[in-house]
Amino acid sequence: MGSELIFLGLLVFSAHLFASLFKTKRIPDVLLLMIIGIVIGPVLHWVRPNDLSVVGGLFSSLTLLLILFDSGMDTSIDAIRRHWRGMVEITLLSLVVSVIAATAIASQMGFDIHASLLLGCIVSGTAAAIVIPLVRQMKVSERTATILVMESAVSGMLSIVATLSLLDGYRLGTVTVGGALGNALASLVMSLLIGMVGGIIWAGLLDGVRKLQNSMFLTPAFLVVLYGLAEALGYSGAMASLAFGIVLGNIDYFDFSFLHKFGKVRMRPLSKPERSLFKELVFVFKTFFFVYIGICIPFDNGCALLYGLIITVALFVVRFALVALVGRKNTSNDRLVVSMMIPKGLVAAVLATMPERLNAQMGYEVVPNAAMIKSIAYSVIFCSIVVTSLIVLFTSRKLVKAELPEFKEEVYDYE
Repeated sequence: MGSELIFLGLLVFSAHLFASLFKTKRIPDVLLLMIIGIVIGPVLHWVRPNDLSVVGGLFSSLTLLLILFDSGMDTSIDAIRRHWRGMVEITLLSLVVSVIAATAIASQMGFDIHASLLLGCIVSGTAAAIVIPLVRQMKVSERTATILVMESAVSGMLSIVATLSLLDGYRLGTVTVGGALGNALASLVMSLLIGMVGGIIWAGLLDGVRKLQNSMFLTPAFLVVLYGLAEALGYSGAMASLAFGIVLGNIDYFDFSFLHKFGKVRMRPLSKPERSLFKELVFVFKTFFFVYIGICIPFDNGCALLYGLIITVALFVVRFALVALVGRKNTSNDRLVVSMMIPKGLVAAVLATMPERLNAQMGYEVVPNAAMIKSIAYSVIFCSIVVTSLIVLFTSRKLVKAELPEFKEEVYDYE
């Protein structure tokens, strides 16, 4: 036990060192953390994914909700109002072309059309837990930051809805496009509503909560409850967490006059120490999350790794082409950042296991090649993170130094 505790402590110190390396040498810390996971997992076999199966899913969910909440706190509603068209355009078009590209390649690998489409939906979304930390470490325009943050949350939710609809189709024997779109819209609206209502309620309770002893962790606890409630109702806990953070970060927009009728209820934002607590939690959870991702990458299937690399390259090619077409009015630096930020992560990893789970539940092979779908999806996760990190490494100096006059008033450093 002593050696494990020493390792965990050294890992936190290493995370701070890696963050400093990104600032000075532009080496992405997420890549270095993932390499540590690969070394202690697939290479040395000190830790195996099965050893973490009990806590892995819970830990990943906690990481995701903390990162999305913290990102929502830093997101301005004014920025969303100004840039929502770009976000919707990039999110929907990128999702569609990603599904088409991955489906086309999977069909050439011998998968039938339904299995190919399933794989395409699994790897179509971007990973908020990876995109947001990387964006925070670079100086980017407000427009680019807002688009990438919102896309990472919305695309993950749409990927979940599309994949679950296809799996329901396998189970029931048919799936309708209208039903899938209806489920996606309902999930989005209800998730946002749960998060917003939760944020309004909690902002009104903060004055009373702060009078309790040792109350700093009550906001994270309420966030976890809100996330779990949304998931239990069949909606997106990730989107609810993002909406909760947006409310608490833009409290002036939600301080409705009718709430003042309830006695001394006043909407309060989080204090500086409370926000600092979330920043620290995000840093620690992010550190262990990327090590966990490295541990879970399967290197025992060379064919799956090759297919995953091919799909990853195709996804980046179509993303660069899409951004070049729809983002011509933006600066070259903005286009580059949006083009590179399509790593896959938690959502894809969870969805990749669902075909095998469905086969186990049904007692026969409902989804063909389920094991191969999972292996390829994990390969895409690994390759996409590596490619994104390498692009960041080789282009970040240019991105950090770029301060064009027409965008200078919008450029800010997240840290």
